[in-house]
Amino acid sequence: MEKKAILQLADGSQYVGYSFGYEGSVSGEMVFCTAMAGYPESLTDPSYCGQILVNTYPLIGNYGVPSDELNEYGVSRYFESEKIHPVALIISDYSEAYSHWNAKRSLGDWLKQWRVPGLYGIDTRALTQKLREQGSMLGRIIFDDNEVPFYNPNCENLVAKVSTDRVLEYGNGRYKVVLVDCGMKNNILRDLLHYDVTIRRVPWDYDYTGEEYDGLFITNGPGDPTQCVATIEHLREALKDDRPIMGICLGNQLLALAAGASTYKLKYGHRGHNQSVRVPGTHTCFVTSQNHGFAIDTKTLPDDWEPSFENLNDGTNEGIQHRTRPFFSTQFHPEAAGGPEDTENLFGKFFNNIENYKKQH
Repeated sequence: MEKKAILQLADGSQYVGYSFGYEGSVSGEMVFCTAMAGYPESLTDPSYCGQILVNTYPLIGNYGVPSDELNEYGVSRYFESEKIHPVALIISDYSEAYSHWNAKRSLGDWLKQWRVPGLYGIDTRALTQKLREQGSMLGRIIFDDNEVPFYNPNCENLVAKVSTDRVLEYGNGRYKVVLVDCGMKNNILRDLLHYDVTIRRVPWDYDYTGEEYDGLFITNGPGDPTQCVATIEHLREALKDDRPIMGICLGNQLLALAAGASTYKLKYGHRGHNQSVRVPGTHTCFVTSQNHGFAIDTKTLPDDWEPSFENLNDGTNEGIQHRTRPFFSTQFHPEAAGGPEDTENLFGKFFNNIENYKKQH
């Protein structure tokens, strides 16, 4: 017999669902994702740390979950990190029977492996509408009347929980890149390794400012960017010279904060693989993959910085660039995984900047 559990929101509303994952009470921030596919990638994205993920697409689980296979660099071939990061998953319809060429287990079994609850049978359309109208809110899943307190993940430094705890190196190429891991998605690493590069992956608070490198890369990550004080301080120091910098997602916000701008929390964030962005003042548009709850206040950008992309749904910032120096970042994910690869060429822009820098120095 299927076990029932209660999803309770901070406003007092309740939804009854059926368990298909781990059976344990949890709490976190309720957020929704509009992606139609890519649940293994989303669930292993560290940017979902501390959140209860609601999938708007109704059918989840039908293609199962792939293996834990690693590539030649020792990085997961199919997942964006080494574990599931949302504290729970909420869906409308669960497909226990799955079929896919690389599927090795069901979604339910995978959730149980990582002790992550999953509920189905909930009206995710109504739930998403509530989150859109009232904004992201706290929620909890209750099994067997075992209530846990509501938990707000944005009140703590989530980046410190998901960043690497040691320095790691990949590749043996001519371009030396320091990659600051704030909760890195693995496909960022996979895409960077397509180039002639040696990557030095360092913890979020690592001081790289006295080291030799050709380019600096700031990754995505969860939570409020203002919690990353050490990262911002080191990045502010790095902005004093002309070595190229690229940032993604949280890296976009951290670059803005280091430059002197400010950030704010979005009402319900951008989470999905179908977000449209535009180059300001043009008709050039891209469909992008996104996962963030905070944004840059474009009005606070210093005069020597400018927005490079804007969101076509709500006009919020989707990227910044320095007007004269090789510093740029995007709020969306050029590496996708899952999602479209329309903007993957931005990695090439980063390495072109590095090549130009090396010619001049």
